[in-house]
Amino acid sequence: MSFVSPLFLWYFMPAILLALVVCPRNWRNGIVAIGSLVFYATGAGAFTLLLLACMVVNFLAGPALEPDEWGMRSADRRRWLLIGVISFDMSILLVWKYAGFATEQIAWFAQLFGGDLPIAELALPIGISFFTFHHISYVVDIYRGERPALRNPVSFGTYIAMFPQLAAGPIVRYREIADQLPQQRSHRLDDIAAGFPRFALGLCKKAIIADSLAPMVDACFATPADEMTFAIAWLGAIGYTLQLYFDFSGYSDMAIGLGRMLGFRLPENFARPYSSVTITEFWRRWHMSLSRWFRDYVYIPLGGNRGGARKTYRNLCIVFVLTGFWHGAAWTFIIWGIYHGALLIIERACGWDKAPQAAGARVARRALTLVLVIFGWVFFRAPDLGHALTMLGQMLVPDFEGLTDVVESALTNQRLVILLAALAIFVLPAHPVIGPLLESARSKPATALRISIMTVGLAYAAILVATGTFSPFLYYQF
Repeated sequence: MSFVSPLFLWYFMPAILLALVVCPRNWRNGIVAIGSLVFYATGAGAFTLLLLACMVVNFLAGPALEPDEWGMRSADRRRWLLIGVISFDMSILLVWKYAGFATEQIAWFAQLFGGDLPIAELALPIGISFFTFHHISYVVDIYRGERPALRNPVSFGTYIAMFPQLAAGPIVRYREIADQLPQQRSHRLDDIAAGFPRFALGLCKKAIIADSLAPMVDACFATPADEMTFAIAWLGAIGYTLQLYFDFSGYSDMAIGLGRMLGFRLPENFARPYSSVTITEFWRRWHMSLSRWFRDYVYIPLGGNRGGARKTYRNLCIVFVLTGFWHGAAWTFIIWGIYHGALLIIERACGWDKAPQAAGARVARRALTLVLVIFGWVFFRAPDLGHALTMLGQMLVPDFEGLTDVVESALTNQRLVILLAALAIFVLPAHPVIGPLLESARSKPATALRISIMTVGLAYAAILVATGTFSPFLYYQF
């Protein structure tokens, strides 16, 4: 089930919200947990059993991982239990997401010596990267003593399976939501009123902008190497840069808005990333929940920046190789992660990670950062490494070949207008960020924007959804 499907918008979401309003407040977690499992099962089918198995293992391990103030629980036993649970979680992720990639590399190597080995082909469970990271956050935060383990399986199921963030984030660390799980908020209608405009904003981003750009982007990236031109390469790269942002930030807005309507405050995930002046700043604004997760559970445990420049660069390399690999089992994602890690290391080594103060220098650095990010997205979107290098090569060598007939037919007048309107995100200031503004601000401009989105924008988005012109969220594949 997708947030932009008629089944969700016309039936599932209204049913959940109605149940929350009419049922006793202490039923909230149960309604959310059961509804979330139904939501997941409609798309994942039998993989729901895999999710439940992971939930059972982590829930049972939680109390035994808590620090014992009386010293009766062995620190070594807790440490080995933590290692065992994380190994279990990671083994599930490695088997289902990376077995095919690993066997493909082994088969390729075997072919060099005349061998012929089979390649594992496993379907990817929806949201496996996200619920695995939620489980790891849960057990690590308990082990560190930052939050107590949950004894109520319904509360635990609410955290792990909460449908707004289950399939594609944001990645909610346990410490960020633990204090909200026992609370039964009394202002349920106020929460719905506050969260719905944020949800509507995300729906408009997805249905009106991201899905409109998708056919054009697909046509550009599907262009054969011998037909690729400077114009097609740049059109595809810029189009995908916009499509991915409006698709994923749209999902995040919908998830945060839904969470608020359910009575939860989920963390922000985007803060105008294309306004960044440095790559360092970009990663503080793009997919912020993933950046924070890797910072807290990988970068800092490795030593962070405490061991000198060489160890800092090593830690950055590890984190960004893992970041790329987390996104997908393909060399294109790994190269994308290495690319961004290298840019961060260069910025640190040269002292360019701090934004310049002069206005002209800031404009130039912002433009350079945007171009570097666009180059990186080519690796992220391309079907294979060869295709990515072909596109990047064409982007660096101007020609006068123009567009092919296929790309021209995909670039309709409507899509061209949406593309030009979406380009405004490249020049908007870093603040304010529209999502939080819609949710909380009471100024006249914020009110006018809310009314516009919830009338004109929402009506148009609903028409697009009703006519079936929507596609799955891009991050569902991760």
